[in-house]
Amino acid sequence: MKKNRLIYLPLGGAGEIGMNAYVYGYGPEGAERLIVVDLGVTFPDMDTSPGVDLIMADIGWLEANADRIEAIFITHGHEDHLGALPHLWSRLKAPVHLRKFTGRLAELKFEEAGLPKEVLHIHAPRPEVVTAGPFSVQFVPVSHSIPESSALVIDTPAGRIVHTGDFKLDGNPIVGEAFDPLVWHDIAGEGAGVKVLVCDSTNVFSPLPGRSEATLAVPLSEFISKQTGMVVATTFASNVARLKTLAEAGVAAGRQVCLLGRAMKRMVTAAVETGVLADFPTILSPEEAQKVSRKRLLLIVTGSQGERRAASAQLSRGKYLGLEMKEGDSFLFSSKTIPGNERGVIRIMNAYSEMGVEVFDDHGGLYHVSGHANRPDLEAVHDLLRPSILIPMHGEHRHMREHAKIATAKGIAAEVATNGTMVDLTGDFPQVVEFIEAGRSYLDGSVLIGAMDGVVRDRIRMALGGHVLVTVIVDEDDLPLGDAWVELMGLAPHGRSGAALDAQIEAELAEFLERADAKVIASDDKMDDAIRRIVRQVTMEEIGKKPEVTLVVSRLLAD
Repeated sequence: MKKNRLIYLPLGGAGEIGMNAYVYGYGPEGAERLIVVDLGVTFPDMDTSPGVDLIMADIGWLEANADRIEAIFITHGHEDHLGALPHLWSRLKAPVHLRKFTGRLAELKFEEAGLPKEVLHIHAPRPEVVTAGPFSVQFVPVSHSIPESSALVIDTPAGRIVHTGDFKLDGNPIVGEAFDPLVWHDIAGEGAGVKVLVCDSTNVFSPLPGRSEATLAVPLSEFISKQTGMVVATTFASNVARLKTLAEAGVAAGRQVCLLGRAMKRMVTAAVETGVLADFPTILSPEEAQKVSRKRLLLIVTGSQGERRAASAQLSRGKYLGLEMKEGDSFLFSSKTIPGNERGVIRIMNAYSEMGVEVFDDHGGLYHVSGHANRPDLEAVHDLLRPSILIPMHGEHRHMREHAKIATAKGIAAEVATNGTMVDLTGDFPQVVEFIEAGRSYLDGSVLIGAMDGVVRDRIRMALGGHVLVTVIVDEDDLPLGDAWVELMGLAPHGRSGAALDAQIEAELAEFLERADAKVIASDDKMDDAIRRIVRQVTMEEIGKKPEVTLVVSRLLAD
C-alpha cells in the first residue's frame, strides 16, 4: 500500500510573472486528492504570439485528473489569477471558492460565458474554514493593489501550508484590508506551526521596505492642484484604492471627475456593490464631462500599459467619447510599466507630446507604489511565520532563485520549483519527484488552441516570410493544363532583377511542369516538395525571403 504524501505542482506563475495556476495534493502517490489555487492569464505580444487574445496554463494534466479535484480557490481578482477561470472551468467542473469582491468579478465573467454561477461559493475570511477533501482552507486578508486579496492557510494531515498569493505589508491601504501581523503571529503559533510557506517573489530585488498606498494622497493632490489645463491620469483598472485616491485628489483641487474605460467602471461598480468601496466621489458621464471647463476636469482612464484599445490610447489618437486632449493639458501615468509593455507606453507618450500635452510618469515612485512585498518585507514574513520549508512562486526564475537563497541563509529548506515541477512536501525537506508537461494554451478568437498546435507558429512564419499560393490544374492523364499561376501575400512585388516576382515564379514553374515526368505529376507529395523548393529558391534569390507556400492541385477526372 502506497504511503500518503503532500505535493505541490505549479502549472503557471512559477518562472514567470502572470498566468498563475497552482495545485496541491494529499493522499496515496498518484491518487492524491487535489485543490487548485488560481487560474490566471497572461497577455500576448506580437513578437511571440501574434493575433492571440489571452494566454493561460495548459491544464492537460489537471483535466486528465479532474475526478481527483476537490475544489478551486481564487486568491484575488487580478486577471493573472482569475482571468482563465471562465475559459477552463468547463474542463474541470469543480466548485470554486472566493471572497465576495472576487466572487462578483467571477460572476460577471461566468454570465458573459454562459456558465452556471451556482458553482461559485462566497466565503468570509478567517476564521471561516472551507473543507475540501483532506484540506481545510482559510482565506486570510492581505493588502495588495486590489480589494479583498487573500492568502490561503491550507491545513493538511501532513502539516500547514501558507500560500501568500500576491501581497504587501500595508497598514493603511485606503481601500481593502490592512496586513495584520497579529493575525499572522497567531497563524504561526497554532498547532505545529507553518510547515511550508509558498511565497510571492515579485519584488525580491527591491532593497527598500515597501510604501503604503496612503503615502500617495499628498503628492497626487499637489500634482493635480498645480496643473492649469485638463488632467488625465491612468492606472491599473483593478487598483480601486488608487482610483479613489486620484478622484479625491481631483475633488480637493476643485475638479470634477470622469472615469473612462469599461474595465475601470466595472471594478468600481463591483467594489461598491460588494461594500468594499464607500464614499467614492461623484462621477460624471462622458457627455456631462464635455460641458465642464477643462481646468475643472479630471479624467481617470484605462490603458496604463499602452493597450491599443484602452482609453489612454484612444485619446492619444484623437477624440474619444467626445473628449480630447489639447496643448497645455497634463497626462499622468500613476503606474509602473510592466516589462514588455514599454513600446506601447512610449508610443502613447510621444503621441501626447506631439499634441503639446505634458506627460508625467510615476516619478521614481512619487505617484505609484507597488502591490508586492519588497525584500525586507519578505524577510519580515519569513521571521513572522517561521516556516520549515519555503517554496518561492510568482516570479521569474531569477526572482525565485534569489528568494530561495534568502531562505536557505536563514536555515529554511527551499526549492526552486518552476512550472511543471512536482514537489513532495511530506518530509522535512522538499523533494522533486516528477516533471509534468506544463505548456501554454492560447485563446485565439473564440477557441482555445495549444501552444504546440502549430497555429501561431505558422502565423509567425507567414509574418516573417510572407506567403505564396500556387495553383496547378492537371487533367486525367496527369498532364498540366496551362501554366501554374501564383498569388503573393506579404511579399515585395519586385525583386533584384526588377521583374515582377509572381511572373518570375510562374516562369520557373512552367519550365518545371514541362520537364516533370508523369510519376511526379501524379504524386501530390512530390509536386508539393518540388514546387515549394522552386518558389523558395526564386524568392530567396530575388528578395531574400523564404515564404510559406501553399500548393493547390486541381485534378480533372474523365467523364
